[in-house]
This record gives sequence, C-alpha cells and structure tokens, in this order.
Amino acid sequence: MGTIHLTVNGQPRDLEVAPGESLLETLRDRCGTKSVKDGCQPQGQCGCCLAIIDGQAKVTCATPSEKCDGKSVLTLEGLSDEERAMTAHAFVAAAGLQCGFCIPGLALRAKHLLDKHPSPTRDEIAKAIDVHLCRCTGYVKIIDAIELLAAARRGEPLPPLLETGGVGAALPRYGAVEMALGDHPYVADLERPGMLHGALVLSGHARARVVSIDARAALAMDGVRAVATADDVPGERWYGMLHADWPGFVAVGEETRCVGDVIAAVAADDERTARAAAAAVAVEYEVLEPVLDPELAIADGAARVNPQHDNVLGRTRVARGDVDGALRDSAHVVSGTWRTQRIEHLFLEPECALAEPLPDGALKLYTQGQGIFDDRRQVARFLGVPVEAVQVELVPNGGAFGGKEDMSVQAQTALLCALTGRPVMTRLTREESIRLHPKRHPLTMRYEVGCDAEGRLTAIRARLIGDSGAYASVGAKVLERAAGHACGPYRVPNVDVEAIAAYTNNPPCGAMRGFGANQVSFAIEGCLDLLAEAVGLDGYQIRDRNVLAIGDLFSTGQVLEKSVGIRKTLEAVRDRYYEAKRAGKAVGIGCAVKNSGIGNGVSEWGKCRLVVEADRSVSLYNGYTEMGQGLLTVLQQFAAEVTGLPAATFHPKVDSTFALDCGQTTGSRATLFGGKAVVSAAGHLRADLDRGASLADLVGRVYAADEVIDDTTAVGADVAKIKTHTAFGWATQVCVLDEAGRLELVIAAHDVGRAVNPDLCEGQVEGSVHMGLGYALTEELPTEDGMPVSFRLRDLGVLRARDMPACEVILVEDPEPEGPYGAKGVGEIGLVPTAGAVAGALAAFDGIRRYTLPMKDSPAARAISVGHLKGDRSRWR
Repeated sequence: MGTIHLTVNGQPRDLEVAPGESLLETLRDRCGTKSVKDGCQPQGQCGCCLAIIDGQAKVTCATPSEKCDGKSVLTLEGLSDEERAMTAHAFVAAAGLQCGFCIPGLALRAKHLLDKHPSPTRDEIAKAIDVHLCRCTGYVKIIDAIELLAAARRGEPLPPLLETGGVGAALPRYGAVEMALGDHPYVADLERPGMLHGALVLSGHARARVVSIDARAALAMDGVRAVATADDVPGERWYGMLHADWPGFVAVGEETRCVGDVIAAVAADDERTARAAAAAVAVEYEVLEPVLDPELAIADGAARVNPQHDNVLGRTRVARGDVDGALRDSAHVVSGTWRTQRIEHLFLEPECALAEPLPDGALKLYTQGQGIFDDRRQVARFLGVPVEAVQVELVPNGGAFGGKEDMSVQAQTALLCALTGRPVMTRLTREESIRLHPKRHPLTMRYEVGCDAEGRLTAIRARLIGDSGAYASVGAKVLERAAGHACGPYRVPNVDVEAIAAYTNNPPCGAMRGFGANQVSFAIEGCLDLLAEAVGLDGYQIRDRNVLAIGDLFSTGQVLEKSVGIRKTLEAVRDRYYEAKRAGKAVGIGCAVKNSGIGNGVSEWGKCRLVVEADRSVSLYNGYTEMGQGLLTVLQQFAAEVTGLPAATFHPKVDSTFALDCGQTTGSRATLFGGKAVVSAAGHLRADLDRGASLADLVGRVYAADEVIDDTTAVGADVAKIKTHTAFGWATQVCVLDEAGRLELVIAAHDVGRAVNPDLCEGQVEGSVHMGLGYALTEELPTEDGMPVSFRLRDLGVLRARDMPACEVILVEDPEPEGPYGAKGVGEIGLVPTAGAVAGALAAFDGIRRYTLPMKDSPAARAISVGHLKGDRSRWR
C-alpha cells in the first residue's frame, strides 16, 4: 500500500491505495463517492466512471490512482447545489434517462463540455459524449437534455416539470432526479457493516471434465473467509426457470457446459482479496471436444451437452392450409436462408447481488433480477430452506433487456452469506458478465414464400433452428415465439413453420428484447422485398396489400378481433417514404408485430397492493421489475388517474412483503397486466374516498387486486377458438440512407394502444431503434471454441451517439380493450422491424440483397465507429 494526496470535491484527502488500484476504486471504496459507476473496468469504454481531474474529463476505471497524486478530482457530488439542481432538471425535463446507470457520467461530461463551449450544436454534443455508452435511450433525449442545460446556463428558463398527472401526461420519471445525480443506489452501491465480498471461479473451457478443485492456497490467504464449491450446497444444486438444468456449481467428476460455468465462489474481506483468492483456486480439467454447431448437435451420434435434457431443447410446429399446393400455384415464389447472430445485452450495470443474514435466522437478498419471486424460489431451493426464510427486495436495475431473467450470482452470494453468517456482496466484472448470462439467439431461417400475380401472399414454409447454448433458460420459448411470428404482420392463408431450439456448448441464449420476433422479421421482410421486385411493386405497395386487419388470421391461427394498428402505422409513414424516394434517396421499409403478454397457454398475473401509510402516502406494491422502461412511473399514473390523488402520493415498491409473484418482467406485459391490477386496486381505494373517507381515515388499509389472465391457448392446440396472445404491438419503420450509403434517418411509427406517458413511450422507441440498428449493422458476439472472441465494448458494436441517425417517432393509438385505459406493451416492438428496413435500404442503394446479420460489408456499417472485430471468422460461431 502507498499513500497519495487527492483533493476530492474540494476536500483534501490522504489515502492509502493498493498497487494497481484504479481511481474509480479509490473514489468508490475509500471516499464513498458513488456517482462514479463501474460499467467496464478496466476498459474505459462506457464513460460511467467519468470524473474531472485537474480540469480534464477522464474515465477513472482506466486511470491508476498513484498517477493522480496531488491532483484535484471533481465528481457530481462536488457541484454546487444550484448546478446540481439545474443539471437534474434538464435531464428530467427532456426525459433524458431510463435505467439511469450511465447518466451521472454523461451529466458530468455535459458540465465539462459547457464550461468550455456554452452553445454546442447537436453534432458537437454527440462528438463530445463519444466515450459514453447508453444502451437505453438511443442518445436522442440525452442530447436534448444537454441542449436544455446549455440554454439554462445561458439564462434561458427551463421548462416546468409536471407535479402530477394521470394517463396521457408526460409525468417525470419516478426517481429521476436521484438517478441523474448519481444518488440512486444500485446493488453495488449498497453497504452493510461487516460486509464481505464474493468472487467466482469460472470454467476455462466450454466442455471439460472437472478432475479436481484445490482451494487450499485460497483459504490460506489473509482475509479469506470461505470458499464454496458444489459440496457445500445444502439444497438443490440445479436451478432454472423452466428446466432445472443449470448447476450453481459444477461438481468434481462432472462436465462443464460453457465458459460461464461456476466452479467455486470465494468470500473475503474486500473485493481485491476475493478476486486474488479466486485466481488461486486450482482446478484440474480433462478438456473435451465441445459441441458448437446446433445442426450437428441434433444429429444422430452427437455428444449430449446437458445431462438433464437431450440436445433438442424444444420443437414448435405451426401448420395450416395446403402449403405445397399453394406454392405450386403461386405466380411468384422466392426462397433463401437468412442468418442472425449472437448478441450481448450489454446492459450498463453488471450483475450484482447482496445477501445479508437477519436476526430471526432468515436471509434477505437484494437483487436486480427481472423476477424477484423466481429468484426467491430458486435461492430457497438452493439453500434447502423454506421460501419464507428468504426475503427479497428489488433494487431497480441499470438495464436488463431480458438478460437478467435467469439467475446470475444470487445463489452463490446467498450460500456465501449462509456459510459465513455475514453480509456478502458479489459483483461481476464486464468479462464475467458476458461469459455468464444468456444472449440473443443466433438463428438460421430457411424460407420459401409465394404470392399471386398481384403480390398477395399465398403461402409460407419456414424451417428455423436456434442455438440455445448450454442451458435451457427460455430458449424453447424464444423459438416458439419465432415460429408464431414467422409470417410477420401479414395475411398468409397457408402456413408450415417448424422451429427447433438446440443445446450446444456455446454461451446460453435466452430472453432478449424482441424474443425471436426480430430474427424472423429480418427474414420475412427480406422475402417481401424479393416478391415486390418479382411483381413490380415497391416496398410500401406490397406491404399495403398484405398487412393484417381485424378478422384476419395471425400466423398461429388466432383470429384478430381488436387493436390491430398495423395499417395505421403504415399509413403514418407513407408520405415520408415517398418523399425520400422522390428525393433520390435509398429507402427501406419494414413492418412488424410483437406479442404483449407471454400467452401461448401460460397463466399470467397482474398483482398489486396499495397500502395507506401513516404519513398519508400510499405504498404501491407490484410484482414486476423496473429496469429503465418507466414501469413504476406509469403505475403511479394509473393510480392517480383512478383515484384523482396526486401521482406523488404513490410510492412504488417491489419486494416480498406481499405474495405478488407475477413471474418474470418479460413479454412486454408489465404495463398491460401490472397496470390492470393497479387500476383495479385503485378503484377500491377510490370507492372509499368517494364515500367521504380521507387518507388519514384509511391509514393501515390494504387495497388488493390479483388479475389472472388464463384464456390464451398453446401453439398448435386443438381447440375451438385459438387465442395465443392477449394483445399485440404493431409497427412500421422507414430507413433512409444518404448519398454515401450511411444512415441518415429512421422514421418509426408504432401502435402503442394508449401512450400512458408519451415522453417515456417515445424514449422506449428511440432506444429500441438504436438497438435495432446495432443488431442490423455492427453488433455481434462471436465465439471460438465456446469462448467469446472479444469482451471490449467497442468490438461488440453498440452504436455511439455520433453513429445514431436522426430518429422520428410517430405514436399511433389503437386502444387495446384488454389493457388498462387501452395501453399495451411497447418495450420490445421498437427493434423488430429495424433490420429488415435497413436491409431494404441497402439493397436500394447498391443492389445487394443481404441475408446475414450483422451486415458489416455494407457502406452503412463501415461508416460506424464501432464493431470492427478482427480475426479468423472461419473459426467463429
């Protein structure tokens, strides 16, 4: 240890630092400065850890502390009260934050920029924030916020913030001020007396037999309190949401199945010691040949990947009509094989969990998971204790996009807590996060599609196979969803689709925004474009002739009876589409559908409890997770709309105080079903208020609502009436390229049912478009022998602010009768049509029809600043 002298936010500090310690670690662990966040240490590529050092904005995770001796460091905590208030107001007014994890760094960057350049242009702002990564917003509203802040610093008034508002109001995001200033605690910001830190030992091989585990060297290290392996698990070692096929630890004698498998976990006095001890655990392997190709995995004679299930994880069939005859009689038939890639979620907050023992012998788990009651159930089973012995509380997370549905470190953290009797926090590095959690499925899709002479679709035959990796997660359901959406938002009388999810030794694949719908959208939109060329139509015309309407059959055979807004979205972009074509631009168009609610025969719930507190506030408990989408805010708005009380009366909470198990926050269903429950519970409160009671009279009263949705049918079920989904979102997007083939503009028209909060809704679409553009052009997570080729954020290809084109959002409202005030989910549909629209624009530009994502050979991709992976692609999967 050595001593350095820093001035931190105006306060002189003499600090002892370890060799190699980063300034980020020093600020967080030794100074208690939590506004600086760790999103990628030591890469310095996300900007969440930004500080101003002697007047220069620098990423602290890549700055050694010993090199800062004698320097002055400024973070958001050191700004004046006036400047903090102005900064927060600008970001909140612009709706310039979602999960909030990246925003403190961006807010401080804004200060640094505006101190030097008081009136920057939007392009100058985008360039200035290039080191910063935001996965949620698409940067549009972040740049809006910085423009507002610049104007305010020049003396112009900031727009007022709504103090209350019901359905349809642009109410500020719940907790937004704290998020903007870095005052909102994420799991890694929590502290407990006597807290230990956990670290994991991950498998070095995608497939290998564990011969031995020797933890003696680790246990001999000062400060190490426990090393846990499979032998220490008192309950069920295997867990999983749908199949218990994922071991919390791989035992000696067993095979590893991917490079994210946990071999051991260490608890120590500090994180540095825990990681050193984890590195000292000696593991002997017998390396085996991994199974890496999904088609070979399901062939006869393939090695079995997972002992709990054969290599065909799931198979879905959707069939109706006479496809052979319809294709034979079609005027035009097109066919092709479309391929999509594995994608890393790259939520900005890496996985982290905190477990602490309670005085009554129970354990409390603080989790960022997308389904806290699933976490609770699986952890209790792992520990061999009743569910009631595990309390759980959601800490609203720094992004998820489906990647935090499965367990990550919750079970291991809870076990270390149980073994030591002390609070334990386990936090993953970015590399560990990428190795461990499930990804977006790579799909291979073989399509054959026919139409008549006028361009009306006659039949579709599709064969889909997806690489689900080493564990089930929800992989079978992703392929089921892909099969059910394989026809897109189009009327197709004859359908034959089969989808297979296969186990391999690649990283697991599970839920990610779009959930199979965006993969098949890329294929079906390509087929529509090919048929348009054959018939002599443009992209708009062929879609106009084929989009679904009330009374038509969806892919699965469900008769659409309500809220089918696809034609409204198509008509909303018509003038802009033809305007760009007349201007000589290369233009592409894509239409899309995405279910809202899981459906397919699954019983679903919305649950709510409103509790009137002594201070006249109302605690609003629900079972779904806030992860940046604005759920807690819209639930406040539903409650305010029903009761007539100010929105600020309602304080949202997600924990196990009440039995509100709704499952995972997935399937674009939290607003749909959670909102229904809040409206119902709020109706009971409103009835008491209408009878003359005041909140003071009602202190202690609990208003409950449990809404069950159990009327959907399984895919392929032999029933009189097929209803695979409660509701659907619909969208049309137009992509316009400039004269060099670079992204210039995306126009996104989306049927959202009812825009409960227009600003938040628009932000969801903008962020989805940003993700969709990366998916189309630059994002990928290839592996070699089951190990990701790169963990560097810029290699993974998520677009930076300067890469993002202009984005125009058009909100279309076709109310959903089964939704609260007509609302339905919007969180996923935003990226479903994007890749197809981009592919169409590229084909219009250079005449090349592209069948594989990402389309890195295109001029649009080459112009983007990220995603330029190097290596021998012939060895990559």
